[in-house]
Amino acid sequence: QVQLVESGGGLAQPGGSLSVSCAASGSIFSLNLIGWYRRAPGKQREMVAIMPSDGNRNYAESVKGRFTISRDNAKKTLLLQMDSLKPEDTAVYYCYATITNAQGMRGVWGPGTQVTVSS
Repeated sequence: QVQLVESGGGLAQPGGSLSVSCAASGSIFSLNLIGWYRRAPGKQREMVAIMPSDGNRNYAESVKGRFTISRDNAKKTLLLQMDSLKPEDTAVYYCYATITNAQGMRGVWGPGTQVTVSS
């Protein structure tokens, strides 16, 4: 069974930094598109950053210049480095990946990890 599990996150002060990582496990030939999404209290889930397998990166306007998405294909991990954090970055952060295995290609979500930015 293919799973994504996030780790990291937690509490940070405004202006501080945090990183969240995501490890993929199970029968996986390759990670294709990867991404990070978030859901703030009372709001819908939104895209934070995505990175197709060609290495291009796309960010939400609200995080451009502050967040960095990266990947390690060999280790099947995703990383989101978050700098200059703001209280409005408080949310549950979810990793997402499209994976290819013997059953074909499909999307998989992690269960989420809480990030709180507060003084």
